[in-house]
Amino acid sequence: MSKISGMMDVGKRSLMNSQTALQTVGHNIANKSTEGYSRQRVELMTNEPANEGNLRIGMGARAGVITRVNNPWLEKQIQRESTNMGFADSRADALSRVEQVYNEQTNKGLNQYMNGFFNAFRELSNNPESLASRTMVREAGESMTKEFGRVVTQLKDVQQDLDGQMMTLTEEINQMTKEVAQLNEKIQVVEVQGIPANDERDRRDLLLKKLGDKIDISWAEGSDGHISVTAGRTAILVSGTTANSLKAARTDERDRVEIFFQSTANGTPVNITNQIRGGRMGGALEVRDGVVEEFLGSIDKVAFTMAKEVNKAHIEGFDRYGKQGILFFDMPQDAKGAAETLVVNRTIFNDVGRIAAGAEPNAPGDNAVANVIASLQNRQVMDGNSSTFDDYYNTQVGQIGTVTQRAVKSQESQKNVLSQLQNIRESISGVSLDEETTKMIEFQKAYDASARIIRTADEMFDTVLNLKRL
Repeated sequence: MSKISGMMDVGKRSLMNSQTALQTVGHNIANKSTEGYSRQRVELMTNEPANEGNLRIGMGARAGVITRVNNPWLEKQIQRESTNMGFADSRADALSRVEQVYNEQTNKGLNQYMNGFFNAFRELSNNPESLASRTMVREAGESMTKEFGRVVTQLKDVQQDLDGQMMTLTEEINQMTKEVAQLNEKIQVVEVQGIPANDERDRRDLLLKKLGDKIDISWAEGSDGHISVTAGRTAILVSGTTANSLKAARTDERDRVEIFFQSTANGTPVNITNQIRGGRMGGALEVRDGVVEEFLGSIDKVAFTMAKEVNKAHIEGFDRYGKQGILFFDMPQDAKGAAETLVVNRTIFNDVGRIAAGAEPNAPGDNAVANVIASLQNRQVMDGNSSTFDDYYNTQVGQIGTVTQRAVKSQESQKNVLSQLQNIRESISGVSLDEETTKMIEFQKAYDASARIIRTADEMFDTVLNLKRL
């Protein structure tokens, strides 16, 4: 009788094992397209055998634990490369926008407006007495100053857009860190019972990858299953079940959005902008505070030098009325912000007769000053008197093109690296429908066989009971 009961117990456990395995297979199939999911397997263990005299009779198997097929080192490598991918994506996208500002091939760019300005003075040197030529000079000067303003405005628009991205990224990061802290708590509650929290760990791993895409982070897992996440060098975003927030705010000092870390609700915010070097936020900061600021400084330098050199020549001449020349441009105070504030002198704008063309008063046909200003185009007055306006500006255009091209190639290269790692992860942890279907058939057959064992034991039990009637 005891052996028949043992057979029923073995069949019952086997039936439950197959049912658990089939349910796990169904869970895998249902999560085939779930991002970050690792397929799960039921680990079966031999049940404790029973002693019958000098025999040790096996008592079947039991489900020990449901594990996820996962390589933690690979997951950490993917998270690290996700940070590099986010940085490359953000940098390439932002640089492409900067490149469009200097697109001299499809748009009439600043270089052509500067050429038009100097050509207008050449035309004036051919007809010093012509009001039409003077009007052309005024219009060319006005158009050039507006083009300087356009370049500055569009570069600052790129910065404003990147500021907006910083604020959006900060909100997304805060939402993710809160969820990571909640998952820390869930994982601890589950695993304190000795049960792996597979789905929660998959979700947490995915959030770490997404966090890495947005900002450079470092993290470590403690013995209690909690992970701590740090952004930059000092911003502890997650510690156990507590999540701290980042704050994006515009500062008066630079009029730019900066990133602050606040460890407690009443704590003093600490500026960590300079600590951020990776992820989308790091790429945006590099372009905003590095590349764009450098080009703003370059365009200011061109505008300031242009105004200084033209004014220096213009005030030495005499206008159509025989009066001493005045400043052609309203001179900026210094180079910083010159491109944005540069304008043609309002006196000249209202009366083109005040444009100086000659070097002597009351000398019709004198074109000496007009020639001097026209010759500025080919004089080395930029970059420590080592390059002309054209050379200096074209160098800037070539530089942004080269930097953008390198950034795009780096983006493509990083995309291939990340794609290879994700393919490796998919081969290890991903769900194969063919494999799951095979497992499903296998467990279904095992389920049928287990049921047959129970039915056979039941028939044996009936036979024993019927012995009394015989």
